[in-house]
Order: sequence, then C-alpha cells, then structure tokens
Amino acid sequence: MKEPDITKMKDRKELLSFLEKNVEENPVYSKVLSKYKYQKDLIELQGELVNFQKWVITEKKKVALIFEGRDASGKGGTIRRFTEHLNPRAMRVVALNKPTEVEKNQWYFNRYIKELPNAGEIVFFDRSWYNRAVVEPVMGFCSEKQYNEFMVQVPEFEHMLYESGTHIIKFWFSVSKDEQLRRFESRLNNPLKKWKYSPVDEKGQELWDKFTYYKDQMFTRTHNSFSPWIIVKSNNKNSARLESIRYVLSQFNYTGKEKSKTNLLVDPNIVQRYFRLVKQLDK
Repeated sequence: MKEPDITKMKDRKELLSFLEKNVEENPVYSKVLSKYKYQKDLIELQGELVNFQKWVITEKKKVALIFEGRDASGKGGTIRRFTEHLNPRAMRVVALNKPTEVEKNQWYFNRYIKELPNAGEIVFFDRSWYNRAVVEPVMGFCSEKQYNEFMVQVPEFEHMLYESGTHIIKFWFSVSKDEQLRRFESRLNNPLKKWKYSPVDEKGQELWDKFTYYKDQMFTRTHNSFSPWIIVKSNNKNSARLESIRYVLSQFNYTGKEKSKTNLLVDPNIVQRYFRLVKQLDK
C-alpha cells in the first residue's frame, strides 16, 4: 500500500478515519491509535481530577492516596499523571528518605503523621509506612520485633485515621518479574532515569520470592473493610495509570460527577480489591 501524504488531510478526524480503516495494513497505525486514545482518555480523566480536587477543597475532605509496589512497577509515573494539572496549593507528593537518627528513636508512624492530609488536601504517598511491611524486613532494615509491632499496630493506626475522616486508598502496583527486569535495564540505559536505580532495585530480582512472602503477609494482615488493598496490574503502564485514576474518581460523589462525559467505570481486569484468589502479576 502506498503511504499517504498526511499533510493533505483536512483535519484530525480525517487522519483518524484513515488510520482506523488501514490499521491492519501497518502495525505503526495501531500504535499511533493506541497512543492517541490513551492521551485523549488521560486528558479527560485529568479534567475530572481537577473537578474532584475542587470538591475536596470546598468540602474540606482529607484524602490520602498510597502507592505501593515492587520497584519499577510504575508508581511514580502514575502519581505524575494524577498531579500534572492539580492545584499545587491543595495537594502534596510525599516520598520520604530513610529515617534520620532522631526519627529512628521515635514511634515508627511519627514521621508519617506530620505528612497526613489537612482538610481540603490530597496527599500522594510514593511509598508509605508500608515500607516496614515489605522493603525493610526483606532488606534487613528493621528487626523482627519492629516488624511484628508494626503489623499489629498498622490496622489500628489506619482505623483511627478512618474514624477521624481521612479517606485512605491503598494501591499495590503488580508487575511481573520479566517486566521488572526489562524496566531496570531501560533505566540503566537512559541517562535521565539512571538516578532511579538504587541498591534496593539491584536486589529486586534476586530477592523476588522473599518480597512475595512479605507482600502476601501484608495483604493478609492489613486488608480490611475500612482500608482495603487495591491491586493494579501494571505491566501496561498506560492502562494502569488510567484505571487507577478512574478508581479514585469512582470512590467519591464529587460535584459534577454525574455530568462527566468520560468513562468512569473501572476495568475489573486491571483493578481489583485484594482477595486471596486474585491473580497478581508479581507472585
């Protein structure tokens, strides 16, 4: 098939029509259409997030969104899509460094309490207090006693937040071992992403099964009705980003939601509440 001169096409509609009719002729057309649909859906959902944030501010809601998952599972990229067009005065991204010497001698939750959302604010946790549930015991950064104390205390801690009016959504981004390795290699070959590769990343593949054990313990002991775990299949980054935004929007009856022109129904093949039989990619 002779390649068309797209410069002679009148508008976007004509170009899209051509691509759709000839998508089987050229695999590039399929990629272009997929990228176009992703960008279109993302912009529409980000517009809904702006409306949602206005409602959070007006109604003085407190919203904490927790993003957990193995390294390179897509947490940071998803947070960026959430926050890209939000009012920075009414939202924060929290990504804490390792605790200071002072913090090491405080109650474990102390350093996170001061980061919790105020009334009219959304806070995005790029990793959270759940470091102690998975990363710290796997890497030997905490003692068995500290781990056990945390696992007993965290449901009570979150229940107190729930009773005080803080809305918590806990995401686990599930990525397969092969996809994680591919993303690690991509980071190392990209000068703009090399900083993301850490000693913990280096151990990610080697300690895969140990991570799985502690992850499963975390789900079993900290998943409950007032603060459930939401599993996001994230081998496809674009789908994971769109569906996690949809999930958050689906959980609140914010002003103007009924007038939304974009799809707010979550795909259950990508986003599911945790239960033992849910098939995860990072088993």
